[in-house]
Amino acid sequence: MSEPAGVEELLRASAPRVLGALVRRHGDFYGCEDAVQEALIAAARQWPEQGVPERPGGWLLAVAHRKYVDQVRSEAARRRREDTVALATPAAELLAPAADEAGEEADDSLALLFLCCHRDLSPPSRIALTLRAVGGLTTAQIAAAFLVPEATMAQRISRAKQTVRAAGDALALPEGEDRTARLAEVRHVLYLVFNEGYTASGGAELTAPELSSEAIRLARLLRRLVPEDTETAGLLALMLLTDARRPARTGPHGELVPLAEQDRTRWDAALIAEGVALISATLPKGRVGPYQIQAAIAAVHDEAESAEATDWPQILALYDLLEQAGPNPMVSLNRAVAVAMVDGPRAGLALLDELAADKRLARHHRLLATRAHLLELAGEPEAAAVAYREAARRTTSAPERRHLSERGRRLG
Repeated sequence: MSEPAGVEELLRASAPRVLGALVRRHGDFYGCEDAVQEALIAAARQWPEQGVPERPGGWLLAVAHRKYVDQVRSEAARRRREDTVALATPAAELLAPAADEAGEEADDSLALLFLCCHRDLSPPSRIALTLRAVGGLTTAQIAAAFLVPEATMAQRISRAKQTVRAAGDALALPEGEDRTARLAEVRHVLYLVFNEGYTASGGAELTAPELSSEAIRLARLLRRLVPEDTETAGLLALMLLTDARRPARTGPHGELVPLAEQDRTRWDAALIAEGVALISATLPKGRVGPYQIQAAIAAVHDEAESAEATDWPQILALYDLLEQAGPNPMVSLNRAVAVAMVDGPRAGLALLDELAADKRLARHHRLLATRAHLLELAGEPEAAAVAYREAARRTTSAPERRHLSERGRRLG
């Protein structure tokens, strides 16, 4: 046994590899995923006290296999079908050094990622199933991250697994046009996971770092599969450049610190360098998509030595491109800020008046918060205070509520 350092990280990294090996043996994603979760729980209880096994993957695979066989035998007994015992594989075979702890594991992890992003699943179900099966998070952890009861999340994951089982898809990487279509779905799921981790949609904490870190890990894995795919590279670069600011996003008491007020010496210089290098190498390669453009915007912010030194004309030009490549209300909202920084707050406020007609954004707290900020810049403190207070009332994030309320209070 080795020392139990980094047990949680090891379990998360091992989860998709063990699940892939088990699904390859039995072809039952639903049952195998439950068995792997039980094995992960057993390891989380035992390894910190007893130490990590010399071959942790083999240990997890053996335990998961036993759990799976127990499930099958239990069902068989209840249904009087003892012939299912034939599914059992000798433990010696499970523990033998083979591809289960070699390079094939990475392929299994990627295949699982595509399987969890099945087209028949809703985006929330894809996210939940990805985090559990590929990310190694427990149902309780996922439920806590998305502020829903554990029972609700368990039902969501169970329904998602049933959908995947009913579809009958094999554990294999898609090819050709199918891979191209599924790749876009996988990227979108990773993007949503990262965003929820970087700015939690609700709750007491501003961020959920485990979600963002998992999204980055999976994006790195995906890029290794499709190294020439420019949008996958753009997504990874966007994550790196955005996550680099995390250390400066909160103050000593957990309070939100806006981008313009952040201590840029606290930004992660290594992540910025990696992200800038990646997007700089990617942009000249061909058709530029939304993730690449967002990464380029993040790079302009990260490379500015101060908020005052930000190249807002370049950012506005990039948002003009982004509105063409991937239009949505949030892009338009962010573009309005860029317009305000280039042409003045009144120009930005005029765009916000137009966006208020969009039902998807009309009552969103970010529209009100942006309006408050631009009203403040325009020299209208009273109107800004009203907008800040209304934005605070509508957000479900406690740190954002405190920040917006304090802004409103400060302006009177």
